[in-house]
Amino acid sequence: MTSKACTLLLFGATGDLSQRMLLPSLCALDADGLLEDGLHIIGTARSPMSDHEFRNFAREAVEKYLPDNRHAPMADFLNRLSYQQLDVTTPEGYDQLAAKVGERRTDGIAIFLSTAPSLFEQSIEGLARAGLTGSDARISLEKPLGHDLASSRNINDAVARAFPEERIFRIDHYLGKETVQNLIALRFANLMFEPLWNAQHIAHVQITVAETVGLEGRADFYEGAGALRDMVQNHMLQLLALVAMEPPVSFDAGAVRDEKVKVLRALRPLSAGESVTGQYRSGAVGGKFVPGYDEELGRDSETETFVALKAHVDNWRWQGVPFYLRTGKRLPERVTEIVVQFRPIPHSIFKGARTRANQLLIGIQPEENITLSLMAKVPGLDRNGMSLRQVPLDISLANAFSGRERRIAYERLLLDLIESDQTLFVRRDEVEAQWRWIDGIRALWQEEGLTPRPYSAGSWGPSAAIALAERDGVSWHE
Repeated sequence: MTSKACTLLLFGATGDLSQRMLLPSLCALDADGLLEDGLHIIGTARSPMSDHEFRNFAREAVEKYLPDNRHAPMADFLNRLSYQQLDVTTPEGYDQLAAKVGERRTDGIAIFLSTAPSLFEQSIEGLARAGLTGSDARISLEKPLGHDLASSRNINDAVARAFPEERIFRIDHYLGKETVQNLIALRFANLMFEPLWNAQHIAHVQITVAETVGLEGRADFYEGAGALRDMVQNHMLQLLALVAMEPPVSFDAGAVRDEKVKVLRALRPLSAGESVTGQYRSGAVGGKFVPGYDEELGRDSETETFVALKAHVDNWRWQGVPFYLRTGKRLPERVTEIVVQFRPIPHSIFKGARTRANQLLIGIQPEENITLSLMAKVPGLDRNGMSLRQVPLDISLANAFSGRERRIAYERLLLDLIESDQTLFVRRDEVEAQWRWIDGIRALWQEEGLTPRPYSAGSWGPSAAIALAERDGVSWHE
């Protein structure tokens, strides 16, 4: 299936994701002339709303959440929009939605399903009964896709009854970020890196996804998920797979995803002592006092808000190289980064001068940049031997590509959904390989009776997380 969709159905069109990301992204794409003239966008949700009211709703969302420098006349975009009230649990609403789509149902439909996973099966059954899952229809699913391997398989089975794999687009919005995509370019478009990208030259890899926020209105979801399921299972394992995968034969969906799933299947089950969990207590973040997790939740809890893991990829390229993963809430700063630590030189000719191993830092958020740390000579006459110092070679993507718009990650993902390009979406076998590894970790925690260690909000997590790396002679990058 390669045809472009002529109709985009947005389920959950009045929700937070739609307001913050989807509607602003679509408006920006329209302003840049990237949406086909005939594309019609139908929003649907439980709220009663007319087409006119939905257009006003969309205008307010775009004005609030689209960066000021990207604002453009919205009339053409708003004219694409219409609305159909729909309770996904009642069958009659789907017939009304199908009537709204009308004859366009045979011209290609892209469905963005931003609803609770518990409603996926009912939603898909309703779409199928109403004739909205034809051969030119495709569906996009937002995470979470289950809470373990078994529930993920149930969801995937329900989707597969109406859509074949080539028409299922599972979203991990991290894959829509420019710097994450740039990781592929960095590795496979530069000859200097690939010969060094292995256990012989790399000592370890660190992946950090740190948040300063707490529950932010997601208490019910987070209490049932925790940091391991919320961040590691999807975002962090996707980053690990991109760092560790073998060169794909080409940059297309099948080739890239084939190599990612090989990495995920090669993840060694964690052993005792290779994981640390934590839960934040009250403290100060950004100079402001914040309550602890249990205070925000309103009850005691054993849900982890911090996880640090020492992972291994058991294959030829990465044998013996630890991958340290760390994520948590209420940490000192908001940052997502990958650190590739190279091994030291085997012999130094610079007597009395300290050399340090090269390091590659890939910043994903809040700033998108790449920094390669190199050794260089300190200016001077060097009468007592050459003086050396580590210096950074910085590439700020914002500066390197000045004049190019910084796009919302969902712009790329929505456009790829409309145009039917699956490269940056997650395949079923990827999701299930991720869950299989995560389920093993949770089983280990249960077997060991592991409970979250307290850490103060505004710190980098429990001290045991520092020890997890330091006992290998490694310090977390901060």
